[in-house]
Amino acid sequence: MFDLFVLESCPYCQKVMAFLKDNNIPYHKFDTSNNDNALRLLSLGGKDQVPFLYNEETDERMYESNDIIEYIKNSIKG
Repeated sequence: MFDLFVLESCPYCQKVMAFLKDNNIPYHKFDTSNNDNALRLLSLGGKDQVPFLYNEETDERMYESNDIIEYIKNSIKG
């Protein structure tokens, strides 16, 4: 399952979450307004930027909403 780090007010985060919802793709959402989630984001990704996707199964880590959506599209095809 995907871990998605977001800020609710971020339009790029909203874009990724809408894609996931529209395609019924389960994910874990981590709101980085929570300090523990923000610290986990920094430890996984190295910078304080959202959206950030982490796939624990493949150890894939990425920023940028369009890249995240393309990666998820390709992941669910396979």
